[in-house]
Amino acid sequence: MKNLFLGFGIVLAAALQPLQAQIKFESFDLPNGLHVILHQDNSNPLVAVSVLYHVGSKDEIPTRTGFAHFFEHLLFEGSENIGRGEYMQLIQSNGGALNANTSNDRTFYYEILPSNQLELGLWMESERMLHAKIDQVGVDTQREVVKEEKRQRVDNQPYASFLSEMFVRAFKQHNYRWVPIGSMDHLNAATLEEFMAFYKKYYVPNNATLSIAGDIDVAQTKAMITKYFGDIPAGATVQRPSAYEPPLGGEVVDTIYDNIQIPAVFAGYRMVSETHPDTYALQMLTTALSDGPSSRFSKRMVDQDQNALQVAAFPFAMEHHGVFIALALANGATSTGTLMTTMEEEISKMQQEPLSEKEFTKLLNKVESDYVNRNSGVAGIAENLANYHVYYGDANLINTEIERFRTVTPADLQRVAQTYLKPENRVVLHYLPNSAQ
Repeated sequence: MKNLFLGFGIVLAAALQPLQAQIKFESFDLPNGLHVILHQDNSNPLVAVSVLYHVGSKDEIPTRTGFAHFFEHLLFEGSENIGRGEYMQLIQSNGGALNANTSNDRTFYYEILPSNQLELGLWMESERMLHAKIDQVGVDTQREVVKEEKRQRVDNQPYASFLSEMFVRAFKQHNYRWVPIGSMDHLNAATLEEFMAFYKKYYVPNNATLSIAGDIDVAQTKAMITKYFGDIPAGATVQRPSAYEPPLGGEVVDTIYDNIQIPAVFAGYRMVSETHPDTYALQMLTTALSDGPSSRFSKRMVDQDQNALQVAAFPFAMEHHGVFIALALANGATSTGTLMTTMEEEISKMQQEPLSEKEFTKLLNKVESDYVNRNSGVAGIAENLANYHVYYGDANLINTEIERFRTVTPADLQRVAQTYLKPENRVVLHYLPNSAQ
């Protein structure tokens, strides 16, 4: 009996341990306003150099959409000291990789390099911030690149228009009513002077976060940061657009005819911003509904009724607002109306009956596993540190945010389902083949 208690104590102690080792970091601001975050991890000879610019599609004006995403491409053209086409070549020839992405709220650039090439990454990001090459040749070149990207990723991909179709109906006043890819007509109409003005307004140190993670010497890294970024002048304080958006005011239902073979239904429920406490419960709710074969939607629609080939739900949380999206692809002759009715029935069960203890424990285990995986590499750590600082004002959430998930209860899942997943708070899009028109 004594050994049994000892074994139980070991298991209990393990369960109470933190999910991951604390990610230690330090942060500081340069006099020009650049926020710097450093995480030292000497276990592998790699370093991630990243810069998050607090500018996304919501910061654009309605007649010039697509600028933030366009700059993600344009700022690989080169600089006053980096020739056209040399940006990627310099990184790759030194054993590194690089990429960038744009969202509704930010633009993010990063390089992953051998740690002995840290200075190269810092120099190149400082060139992007201070000396980017913005000329007519680069603008014309990247216009065509963005057009081709839109053709491949949106126009010629089944269902790929659903976010733009959803957001233009879910938001009437806020700049979230368009998505980052923006309008090709707006990009065509924009002048070189407009692009240069956008760069000077947003690509300034006081609108940026430099986040570095990996095999670094902190003192040496600080000296290099001061060398390459310290003399870059600050810009004017960026004025953010209004966060105000009135309630949806009633269900919006529409039909979209697309180049598809299988009908589908997309339901988007207006929800709160990513920093709102309810977002944690909403994120767990989407996991319970659609993440894995044992989730509510999958068990009912794919396995039991067999009226859906695929189901999914995810919270599209942004800086000012969010959209809780649920979707299903029809199996056989099932109508999109039937799919929507079935999803409503499963949502109604979530609203009326709390999850069992077993189901909730399994759900929390999945959330904890995903949390650990997000911080499994230096690139992910650098990005998450920057995100937590910019959106929450607390980079240490990289270590503590899991506690916010752990405070969520089955009753909270019920409450957010009742509060947000209401017909009068949603946009429903029935996607049908062009032939049905």
